Amino acid sequence: MIALSLAEIAEVVGGQTHDIPDPSVQVTGPVVRDSREVEPGSLFVAFVGEHVDGHDFANAVVEAGAVALLASRPVGVPAIVVDDVQSALGALARHVVRRLGATLVALTGSAGKTSTKDLIAQVLARKAPTVFTPGSLNNEIGLPLTALSATAETRFLVLEMGARGIGHIRYLADLTPPQIGLVLNVGTAHIGEFGGREQIAQAKGELVEALPSVEDGGVAVLNADDPLVRAMASRTKAKVILFGESGEADVRAENVRLTDSGQPAFRLHTPSGASDVTMRLYGEHHVSNALAAAAVAHELGMSADEIATALSEAGSLSRWRMEVTERLDGVTIVNDAYNANPESMRAALRALAAMGKGRRTWAVLGKMAELGDEALAEHDAVGRLAVRLNVGKLVAVGGREASWLQLGAYNEGSWGEESVHVSDAQAAVDLLRSELRPGDVVLVKASRSVGLESVAQALVETGAEGGVDAR
Repeated sequence: MIALSLAEIAEVVGGQTHDIPDPSVQVTGPVVRDSREVEPGSLFVAFVGEHVDGHDFANAVVEAGAVALLASRPVGVPAIVVDDVQSALGALARHVVRRLGATLVALTGSAGKTSTKDLIAQVLARKAPTVFTPGSLNNEIGLPLTALSATAETRFLVLEMGARGIGHIRYLADLTPPQIGLVLNVGTAHIGEFGGREQIAQAKGELVEALPSVEDGGVAVLNADDPLVRAMASRTKAKVILFGESGEADVRAENVRLTDSGQPAFRLHTPSGASDVTMRLYGEHHVSNALAAAAVAHELGMSADEIATALSEAGSLSRWRMEVTERLDGVTIVNDAYNANPESMRAALRALAAMGKGRRTWAVLGKMAELGDEALAEHDAVGRLAVRLNVGKLVAVGGREASWLQLGAYNEGSWGEESVHVSDAQAAVDLLRSELRPGDVVLVKASRSVGLESVAQALVETGAEGGVDAR
């Protein structure tokens, strides 16, 4: 964080100082909520959680070098005490962002947010110092903590914004007002909570409504291939730039194809020129993510050649998202188990089909959460798609939703042992360990709550005796 005195922080957040002998002492280290991340000069944010109370770590974090706590009660060590720690954290982030002078890029969407955020960060980092959301810390706590990690040298701040209801993105955009706002897509993730895609579009579009006008430098980057996103152009006063495969897109892809290993390649076209891209990531769905990143980079002054080079060299920065491990016995494990929704599940299955040409493929799939009344239909559709893509074997893991996956595969024409329903992750591991053979490709994917990353990790460890090559 940019250096601020404890007195200034207390004024910004409307707090009272307690047990602080010298209010002019500055916070020069990171602002953290995890006591294990404290460094000399840190400000420790003491949240009260369901199982852990951050105030209980007061003495430990001060001993580790924290200059003070942001707390909701006095704790006997230097602290700034506020009525609401979360609101205070947001107020501090808003203050710091206004002082930074960095260009703030915010993005949202139903699928692909984290992968796209990682691409944008890697591309922009070639131009100037860039800070970005780690993993998927895209909520009312993770977003301000990311913003507070920026320093005086930061020129680009890339923030992922998630939403579980109307008003969430409006709140986040008020904490960290963006100059560039990117909306990737409107899908069915969390549709059970929102009630429909139109409501999801209403929530995601709050980002473009928060942008400054075109005269003040605001830019809305919208997906030309998604009608609900494209329609958001009418909800903003910012400049609108379209990306996609549509001929009307300002930043578009032509000659899209997959390499033999399942990595996308295409000709990138921007208003300033064209250049060829061959990505290190897996799956055709990354083309749209790459175009979104390219549109942002173009608006920030990068040439087509610079963007194409950066996209071609960018990797995955977040765990368990199409994380590919090649075992030395010839088995390929694709760990995409961080999360799942119908759009990302379909994209992962298509990537599996591309990677598995001439090889036996396995789809180890579990529940997609928060689909509400659409759950049965969406799980059935994924099971059917696995059959249509000629996936060699579907392993549906878990309870009711897994049975729907298998039923969809069965009704589409799967028979015999081409699809199987197992009760839990360990049963899936046992099955795969007994049946995998050299050359097989295994996709593992489900919503985070299912915990299927344990399956992928177990399979990687199985091959570790002979060594693995993680990419």
